[in-house]
Amino acid sequence: QAQLVESGGGSVEAGGSLKLSCKFHRLYTASAVCLAWFRQAPGKRRVGVAYGDGMYADSVRGRFTLTLDHRENAVNLQMDNEKPEDSAMYYCEADLKIGGGSCRAREYDYWGQGTQVTVSS
Repeated sequence: QAQLVESGGGSVEAGGSLKLSCKFHRLYTASAVCLAWFRQAPGKRRVGVAYGDGMYADSVRGRFTLTLDHRENAVNLQMDNEKPEDSAMYYCEADLKIGGGSCRAREYDYWGQGTQVTVSS
């Protein structure tokens, strides 16, 4: 069964940086039509922040960068100039459906267990 495993979360002060990594198991990043990073803060819904087609949420554009590493079968999220409002559980997600609409609008087939990011002011 395919599995996505996130890592790299932790605590950082505002203005700092973290790099998240998501390794794919029994699934290839090259097989995905869409890849994305989502986050969910306590009491709030899960929202997409970065997509493999180069789109970003307004709140993170210019600070976060999603990169693909097909050789390592991983998708990474570089987060710079962190803000306290970035604190959340971060999930990587993948979708293999062809014709499922834009990466921002579709439902994803695979996701991991998440990695926690905490940014202190």
